[in-house]
Amino acid sequence: MKSDHAGAGPRCLVTGATGYIGGRLVPELLAAGHRVRCLARSPGKLRDHPWAGEAEEVRGDVTDAASVAAAMRDVDVAYYLVHALGTGREFEETDRRAARIFGAAARAAGVRRVVYLGGLTPAGVPEHELSPHLRSRAEVGRILLDSGVPVTVLRAAVIIGSGSASFEMLRYLTERLPVMVTPRWVRTRIQPVAVRDVLRALVGSARMPEEVSGSFDLGGPDVLTYRDMMIRYAKAAGLPRRLIVPVPVLTPGLSSHWVGLVTPVPASIARPLTESLRHEVVCRGQDITRYVPAPAGHPLGFDEAVRLALRRVREADVTTRWSSASVPGAPSDPLPTDPDWAGGSLYTDHREAGVDAPVDALWRVIEGVGGDNGWYSFPLAWALRGWLDRLVGGVGLRRGRRDAQRLRAGDSLDFWRVEEIEPGHLLRLRAEMRLPGLAWLEMYAEPEGTGRSRYRQRALFHPHGLLGHVYWWGVSPFHALVFAGMARNIARAATRTPPTLTGERAALP
Repeated sequence: MKSDHAGAGPRCLVTGATGYIGGRLVPELLAAGHRVRCLARSPGKLRDHPWAGEAEEVRGDVTDAASVAAAMRDVDVAYYLVHALGTGREFEETDRRAARIFGAAARAAGVRRVVYLGGLTPAGVPEHELSPHLRSRAEVGRILLDSGVPVTVLRAAVIIGSGSASFEMLRYLTERLPVMVTPRWVRTRIQPVAVRDVLRALVGSARMPEEVSGSFDLGGPDVLTYRDMMIRYAKAAGLPRRLIVPVPVLTPGLSSHWVGLVTPVPASIARPLTESLRHEVVCRGQDITRYVPAPAGHPLGFDEAVRLALRRVREADVTTRWSSASVPGAPSDPLPTDPDWAGGSLYTDHREAGVDAPVDALWRVIEGVGGDNGWYSFPLAWALRGWLDRLVGGVGLRRGRRDAQRLRAGDSLDFWRVEEIEPGHLLRLRAEMRLPGLAWLEMYAEPEGTGRSRYRQRALFHPHGLLGHVYWWGVSPFHALVFAGMARNIARAATRTPPTLTGERAALP
């Protein structure tokens, strides 16, 4: 072990720390006494997490051999928690290349163990019949196992936890549709597992004996059909019993679009989830308990996992969500800081308004935008834009917020993502809707004399090709209605926001 000093826990490298599982694993590893280094393409997304000051952050990408090799230095245990998402063969090749790079770098650096979280594959089903995403997960596991480093491959089916894509899909389908015409995969048997048990297995794998290398299935004590899960979710949530009518005509592709319309999970993410439900996914053993013993009461049953997840949702205590990771196909370019940017045209729409309220009251309104609070102007226009985005495979407005009042860098916010936040002053959002270009929205709170402040708002658009220019000029007439109204209404809302109370946060109006 390469500990820097006596008594220190192993140094762990975590990839995917900006994602749902990775963002929850880091604090669990720290609590267990491990030292943690996070590899991320955008380390700035990690800076507002409560644990950020305790973990080392390095910039890199699992498809970049040099950055992976640098991140592996002095590492004992490397967690591989990233997957490519997409369609066609391109994502499978990306997964394959990244796994080979990661395994080779781990071997060269003398890493003691690689831990990988993949998908539970159905027994007796030839690999060519698996969905492309599940097939790719299985291939990544094999590549890592062949790397020459001891590897723990953990395989889970449906993960139940507040904010997980699987839980959000189950939750919204059940809550929004008292009568459901459903795909035939609702009859498929599944062995769901609580996110707490997944994290426990991931943390415990760091201390597996060096001679152990192999795959381990993760599952809870209940084997249920998806129909059973919806009925039991409805009971746990206090909803009337749901009427569920399976029909054979909804293919995984069609049902992914159906899920995308009914739930916040876009079709690009719903498709691999629904495709994985075509076959029975039940654990073929619980060998993991030989090396990671389960404490009393674990693994959690489905009903208890749902109860805990619902409590987190109701208490607004969801630490990470499925949308923590960037959406496939969404832009990731940072905002150009040079006003005379040489990268091409940069259209802007600037609005500002004086506010008869202190800057902290204005900031609370700014930080509270989106989700249930809306966007302070022409709700129908925002809703229509969200529906149009869903129709072309985008995320739409339904992602909402992780927290009703607070934002942090990297948070998803409806069809935006928080690119930059300077508390009390600046909120910069990057659009993740489908656009012929890149778009940002900036909101500033600035002091202006005693008891007053000024709200500044700037929308920016960098067009891609002729279509991008046509798009900007086509929507420009609506800016006076949407963006001007937004500036006025945010200023008005700030005047109705009570002063900050010592030791607590005032609610938005």
